[in-house]
Amino acid sequence: MTAMRAQDHTDFRQWTGERDLAAIGTNAGSAAIPFQSWRSFKEAFAPELTYRAIEETKDVTRVVDPFGGSGTTALAAQFLGATPTTIEVNPFLADLIEAKLAIYDLELVVKEYARVIQHAKGKFLAPKRFFASAPETFLEPGVNGRFLFSTEVAGRFSAFREAIDSVTEPNIARLFRVLLASAAVPVSNAVVSGKGRRYRKNWQSRPTPPGAVDQHFERGVLSALFDLRRFDTRKCRAYSLLRGDARRLLSCVGETDLAVFSPPYPNSFDYTDVYNIELWALGYLGSLADNRALREATLRSHVQISRDMDVPQTGNAALDRTMSSLEGVRSKLWNKRIPDMVGAYFVDMFAILSELHRSLRTDGRVYMVVGDSRYGGIDVPVGEILTAQASDLSFKVVSSEPFRSMRASPQQGGRHELAESLIVFQR
Repeated sequence: MTAMRAQDHTDFRQWTGERDLAAIGTNAGSAAIPFQSWRSFKEAFAPELTYRAIEETKDVTRVVDPFGGSGTTALAAQFLGATPTTIEVNPFLADLIEAKLAIYDLELVVKEYARVIQHAKGKFLAPKRFFASAPETFLEPGVNGRFLFSTEVAGRFSAFREAIDSVTEPNIARLFRVLLASAAVPVSNAVVSGKGRRYRKNWQSRPTPPGAVDQHFERGVLSALFDLRRFDTRKCRAYSLLRGDARRLLSCVGETDLAVFSPPYPNSFDYTDVYNIELWALGYLGSLADNRALREATLRSHVQISRDMDVPQTGNAALDRTMSSLEGVRSKLWNKRIPDMVGAYFVDMFAILSELHRSLRTDGRVYMVVGDSRYGGIDVPVGEILTAQASDLSFKVVSSEPFRSMRASPQQGGRHELAESLIVFQR
């Protein structure tokens, strides 16, 4: 793509809203953005980043995102006329992304929705059929009187799951499954933030009525239909979605012009936990072994499970300095494996950057949003280390600019003082 026509620019701005690029690191107000209201993503970046990357890279027809998340990069690429390739390890998020990118016969979607509603009408199925493999805390009576779904809510939720399973058109079944999944947290006894879940205040005295399942699902479908109909004529409707570990699947990506993404940050937290309710409630996870396999397929950015964290000598001065400092405070850290995790994270990121360098065309670019971390008072300068790694791979560092500040952990005072950066590399 050499340049966007004025009308293309207007259409894109109508979709994203007028925003200052200085604020594109936050997803505040994203509920007003079409497709983003399907499931709230507090930390997703706004679509303008993809717009900017395509404008600055020039002649972009293929865009890759190794960490698909909410699908912002892929969806924006379609609107801008480029074919996206997206990799996502989380099966719920992979379905969510594909639900946004796919082509639909919208009249058939409406007919199938009416059939699903009729199929589920008045039904309360025994929830054990659909929640048999979920942790005990999911269903009433739960553990020590604490549970996520009452029997009535779970029974109504199960009725919709059964109705959706009867839909034979795969794209439509996936769309409905995603929208029911997005209703799971609102009808549960929990609230979810970027650091996992907690029980709603006064949840025991204010139970969720089973009719809330119908309301949230209906609201989600109507919102999705509005978005799909309004934006049915995108410049590009092609896409490629690879489901699994980006460290392995990037080698399957052919030549591309541009990469736009934000990888998991090395903050010791497994981001799949944020979607734990959807993963279990919709059957994406069927056993504890499934859950472990998913964790092992993510970057080594967390210490939720014990895994191989061996790190070879890097020759990266910033990383070696950081590792030495972390080793000095290892005994004081809340988890003694954190220094190993940090080192392993950068081994994984070097592998990602290496594959991007292989697949990018000459003069192709990488736009990457990354965030620093801190453990035991030791700063982990993620942007600085990744920039050095990119230079080792013969990338040209085009720019590294502040994106926003992130709040440190409560143990570090909770102030907005950790840097988040947008780094741009060119092959």
